[in-house]
Amino acid sequence: MALIVQKYGGTSVANTERIKAVAERVVATARQGNKVIVVVSAMSGETDKLVGFAHAITERPDEREMDLLLSSGERITSALTAMAIQNMGHGSMSFTGRQVGIRTDSSHTKAMIESIEAGRLTAALDEGKIPVVAGFQGIDEFSDVTTLGRGGSDTTAVAIAAALKADLCEIYTDVEGVYTADPRIVPDARKMDRVYYDEMLEMASLGAKVLHGRSVEFAKKYNVPLVVRSSFNQAPGTLVTKEDGGMEKVVITGITHDKNQTRITLKGVPDRPGIAARIFNAIAKANINVDMIVQNISSADSATDLSFTVSKAEADRAFEITQKISEELGSKGASINKEVAKVSIVGVGMQSHFGVAAQMFETLSREGINIKMISTSEIKISCIVDVKHMEAAVKALHESFNLAKG
Repeated sequence: MALIVQKYGGTSVANTERIKAVAERVVATARQGNKVIVVVSAMSGETDKLVGFAHAITERPDEREMDLLLSSGERITSALTAMAIQNMGHGSMSFTGRQVGIRTDSSHTKAMIESIEAGRLTAALDEGKIPVVAGFQGIDEFSDVTTLGRGGSDTTAVAIAAALKADLCEIYTDVEGVYTADPRIVPDARKMDRVYYDEMLEMASLGAKVLHGRSVEFAKKYNVPLVVRSSFNQAPGTLVTKEDGGMEKVVITGITHDKNQTRITLKGVPDRPGIAARIFNAIAKANINVDMIVQNISSADSATDLSFTVSKAEADRAFEITQKISEELGSKGASINKEVAKVSIVGVGMQSHFGVAAQMFETLSREGINIKMISTSEIKISCIVDVKHMEAAVKALHESFNLAKG
């Protein structure tokens, strides 16, 4: 008997008919002799609707109140899913993050899981019931509701799988697995049978929407077998796994893109020790994540330009902080550009192959695409480009690295 955690995303539970279909799949898995725990997201569009309600009340909703508001979407889905399972003659119970003991820090809207008690889950399983957990949420040390950020139900599922040492964690979505690029942009993108944790972690952090980055971190840390599958058919999906020396390492695994980028530039910053620390400490105190950073060579007047990227959701707050620091430093001002995108190539194979960066840059050059910022690691290269060139860049790179269907 295997213990399987199944997570169903918003499109998989978009309405009551889809919830009934999910219940059928869950019960079929249980009737094969498996113990099953289900984690669900809010119904498709529900979170956006709740966000809209909040912004109709106030331009800047309080983050604690947003967590309480947004957590309701997953609670609705979990109760409905449990009802659908019960209606098929199988025992089931729905649980909130609080009820299953998901403890987090107090970083509202982007909390980090610290521990899972899970006693009620194991008790329900021992009673032959299928627990249905509201994803995306937990509670902090003050018993306040917290949420894990968009896509956080993936993290809930993998964290539960890790805590209970599940045999498998299945992430059900509206695509059949992980592709070499977004099939909506590259029609001949190829579905991969398997991908390494490190590659998937990079792809998730760089814009691939199929998995939440923190869920991959959990899976890698605790060696949770992870499969991405479609809830709309029986296709086998993509296995996310640790590196296997016997597996052939292709140079480039996939191309990702991210339109959720904003570039902020501080102009004429004094070029002396401690300035960068001052800038980014102020941004960190506001719980804003900075992605790419580029500093130009100092000019004759010992001043430099410093650019960095943040998500669009955090851009306005980051820009306000940057403007304030600019005034304090006596720099030449700050600018913001929301019309940029990040395009990246990912692959563990590039660690042992030369010329990958050159090929990427030459490909973009042939397309007449100017690179504004560059960031690299052992297994990825990212470029910031104008958003109007993003799709052309993805297509060109996918073709250049021969990633199309065989």
